[in-house]
Amino acid sequence: MAPRFSGRLVLAGLLSGLGFALFGYAERVELAMAGGVVGWLSLAWLSIILVDISARRASLPPPRLLQDIARVVLLAGAALAILAVVFHQPVGGLLATSGVLVAIIGFALRGMIADVFSGIAINMEHPFRIGDWVQLDGGVVGVVVEINWRATRLTTRDQISVVVPNGVIAGAKLINYSFPERHYRAQLKVALPASVPVERARRVLLAAVLGATRVLNDPRPEVQADGFDERGMVYVVRYWVGDYADDNPCRDSVAASIAHGLQQAGLAPAFPRREVAVSRRVEAASGGEIHDELHRITLFRDFAATELDALAAQVVEHRFQDGECLFAQGDPGGSLYLLAEGVLEVRLDDAVLDRMVPGEVLGEISLLTGQPRTASVVALTEGVAFEIRKEHLEPILRARPQLAEGLAALMVRRQRHNRERLAARRAQSEAAVEQGDLLVRLRAFFGL
Repeated sequence: MAPRFSGRLVLAGLLSGLGFALFGYAERVELAMAGGVVGWLSLAWLSIILVDISARRASLPPPRLLQDIARVVLLAGAALAILAVVFHQPVGGLLATSGVLVAIIGFALRGMIADVFSGIAINMEHPFRIGDWVQLDGGVVGVVVEINWRATRLTTRDQISVVVPNGVIAGAKLINYSFPERHYRAQLKVALPASVPVERARRVLLAAVLGATRVLNDPRPEVQADGFDERGMVYVVRYWVGDYADDNPCRDSVAASIAHGLQQAGLAPAFPRREVAVSRRVEAASGGEIHDELHRITLFRDFAATELDALAAQVVEHRFQDGECLFAQGDPGGSLYLLAEGVLEVRLDDAVLDRMVPGEVLGEISLLTGQPRTASVVALTEGVAFEIRKEHLEPILRARPQLAEGLAALMVRRQRHNRERLAARRAQSEAAVEQGDLLVRLRAFFGL
């Protein structure tokens, strides 16, 4: 028990005992009446302290509003007891007169009274709590910052304060984005030309949403075909948001990642069409698209167009399935992979080192040095990757040996980046273990 509660409890008990002793045994009437008043008020104060102590010790603390109501009831009971016992006044007539007065006041303040009782119901049923993100019937969305006797105050994402009477909330539909869990599922619709194969569209969109930041990976995002409209095939991209406060950043990240993924795949969102056109079947990637992909890779930025054409003509296409290991740590090297569709995860000693999305390159160190694979690469989705082998690159480097200098400089930067990323991962893992150990020791020390 807190020291301030202990002091108040002892003081209230002494005052109530002293007051009742004077009321019962004092010879002077004035002193006895004063003792009675002090005794009843001290008893009410003692009861309020006990209510506060019980509320603080409860595993689920009752709402502040109910505690305030309990204080009012206890003080009102003490006042009636003083009138009836100490001053010997008839309480029945007073209650009857006050009932009429209360009825008149209640009629005049019926809206406010309805808000108060709605506030009591809200505090008892807990449809939302402080810190929850809710949407009101009118479309207003905000985080609950205060629930008082008459109204509930929200703060929107634009930092605008909205005060809503409790009666309005009790009589309207309300959506709570933070209950029963703070994470929830959101969705974004994307239309693609009907000529794009459905399986390829799903791979491209799923890889894009898995590469988006701030989106939860568990539960896993999903992509489904939703039907046709005047634009083509409509796909629904469903993803999970950790908290409604991250709703806009997550939507922005998903939309940007989808735009980037479609660009890398040589696709574009469909728009309403008014003419009929016949188009050829879209393959995974044409030679021209592979040339464009190679041109965007930093590793080949110094290569001439004819040299990129030569590489594009020789690349080997690899289609992989979800969960397939593209190559394992320690495997012989000698090639790099350009990820065209899907998502790959880079793992080192069972630790996730990086996540690769369409347009990224992996394995360039093995291509340029021949050393074994330094990490394992596992597919998180279905996808397509293009392999460039040593025999594809060797004729170009023999014809232009100066290209090797630029490749070596890029390789040094990539190795430094990988070391820094691995060190950061290990530091984060060690910090999590250390925090968990300290938390266990703290709980054990305080008996939590």
